[in-house]
Amino acid sequence: MNLSITKLGGDVLPFIDGEWCASKSDGHTEVLNPSTGKRILDLPKGSVLDADAAVSAARSSFEDGRWSESSPSSRKKVLYRFAGLIEASSNELDSLDAEEMGKPVAEVFSNAAAAAELVRFYAEAVDKVSGAVFTSDKGSFVARRVIPRGVVAAIVPWNFPSFCAVLKVAPALAAGNSVVLKPSELSSRSALRLGQLALEAGLPRGVLNVVPGLGETVGQALGLHLDVDMVTFTGSTSVGKRMLQYAGQSNMKVVMTECGGKSPQIVFADGVDLNAAADSIAQHLLTNQGQICSVGSRLLVQRSIERAMIDKISARLGNAVMGDALDPKTTFGPLASAEQYARVMRYIKAAEDEGVQLVTGGRRALPETGGYFVEPTIFQNVSPQARIAQDEIFGPVLSVIPFDSEGDAIRIANDTIYGLAAYVWTANLSTGMRMAKGVRSTVFVNAVAPKNEGAGYATTYEPTAQSGIGAEGGLAGMESYLRRQLVWFSHG
Repeated sequence: MNLSITKLGGDVLPFIDGEWCASKSDGHTEVLNPSTGKRILDLPKGSVLDADAAVSAARSSFEDGRWSESSPSSRKKVLYRFAGLIEASSNELDSLDAEEMGKPVAEVFSNAAAAAELVRFYAEAVDKVSGAVFTSDKGSFVARRVIPRGVVAAIVPWNFPSFCAVLKVAPALAAGNSVVLKPSELSSRSALRLGQLALEAGLPRGVLNVVPGLGETVGQALGLHLDVDMVTFTGSTSVGKRMLQYAGQSNMKVVMTECGGKSPQIVFADGVDLNAAADSIAQHLLTNQGQICSVGSRLLVQRSIERAMIDKISARLGNAVMGDALDPKTTFGPLASAEQYARVMRYIKAAEDEGVQLVTGGRRALPETGGYFVEPTIFQNVSPQARIAQDEIFGPVLSVIPFDSEGDAIRIANDTIYGLAAYVWTANLSTGMRMAKGVRSTVFVNAVAPKNEGAGYATTYEPTAQSGIGAEGGLAGMESYLRRQLVWFSHG
C-alpha cells in the first residue's frame, strides 16, 4: 500500500487540490477486512466542510480553464499516462480492494487492469464527441456546441472499487469536467490512490479530488451542494432516489444513476448448449460473490429442463475455491461487510421460513476465519412474487423459476421494479429476437458463452424503471458529462 494515503495511526486522508488534507470530520468509523473480520484502519466519517473544500478546489480548477480549456491532445496525453500508471499499479489496487471489500485478487472481471483499459478508451474518445451545424436560412448560422458540465460529483459503490471509480472519472475528465470523487466507506483507499496517480500523470491540481466518508455526511453534502453541476451515482435504488431529491432541494443539478437490479437468466429447451449456459450462469453468480448489480440472480428455465439445469449449476458452484480474498488461489471470497453478510442471511432464512425449497448452500462458511463467508445458494420452486425473486439481495443466491412459454418468460422477466439486464439462452434466432424486443432491459443473447471482446468499452448501457437514469459507457456515456449549447447567429 502507498503509505501517503494514510497518516500515522492508519486514518484515511482526503485528497483535495492535489494534497492530503486533514478531515474536518467529528468522528471515525472502523474499516474491517471481510476475510478475517479484523480492523484495517479508521475512516473519517466526513463532513460538509470536507465536501465544501473539495468542491471549491474543483470549481477553481474548472473556471480557470487549466483542464476544461486545455487542448484535446493535451487531455489525451494525460489520460494515457494515467492509464499506464493504473496498469503499473494494478496489483496494488487489486490488493487494496481485496483487503477492504473482499473481491479476490485473482478475479479479473472489472479489476484494475480493466480500469486502465477503460481510461485508454476515453483518452482516445477526447476528440471523438463533437457538436453539429444545422441547415438554416441564408441569414442565419446555427450550431450546437458540446461543453463540459462543470463540477461533477461522482459517488461510487464498494463492489468493484477501482473499476467503478474509473467508470465515472474517466468520461467526466475526458469531457473536460472537474471531479469530486466520493468512494464507499467500505473501500476508499484505491480511489485515493487513483487521485494520486492522476496527479502524477499530469492532471492539474484540483481537477480530481477524492473525499472519503459516509453517505449521510459527504454523499448528502455533495448531493445538496449548490456549486455541484452534476451528480453521477451508482448504488442502491433507495439512495439513487435520494440523490434525485437532493437535486430538487438544491440547484436542480443533473443526476445520473445506476441503481439496483434483479436480472433474469432465461434458458429455453430448444437445443441450446446447456453446459455452456450452466458454466456462464454459475460463474456469474460466483463472480465477486454475486455482489454485482447486473448479476443473473433469477433463473427462468423452461420446465422440461429445470432439473437438468439445477444439477449442472449446482455442480459448478461446488468447484468454487473459498478463502481469503488476498490469496491468489481464492476464486470465491467473503461478502463485503458484516452488514452485507447479515442482509444475505436474512433473505435466506426468510425464504426457508416461507417454505421455499433449498437446493444447496444457505449456510455460513469458514466461521473459524472470522470472515463473512456465505455458501453459494440455490432455491427452487420459487414464486415469481417471492421476496427472494423480487428484491435485490446482492449476494450468491439464485432463485429458480420455471416457465412454459416465451410469453411467460417475458412476463416474469419484466415483473420486477428493475430494468437493468437480462440474459437469454436459446438456439433459435427468432426466439432471441423476440425476447430482445419483449424484455425491457439490456438483453444479452448467448447460444454459447461469449469468449471474445465484443465491442470492448464502446458499448453503452441505459437502465430503465427503478434501475436508474441516464447512459453510461461508450461515447454516449461520455456525452452524459457534456451539455449541449445552442449558438445562433443572425447575420442579415
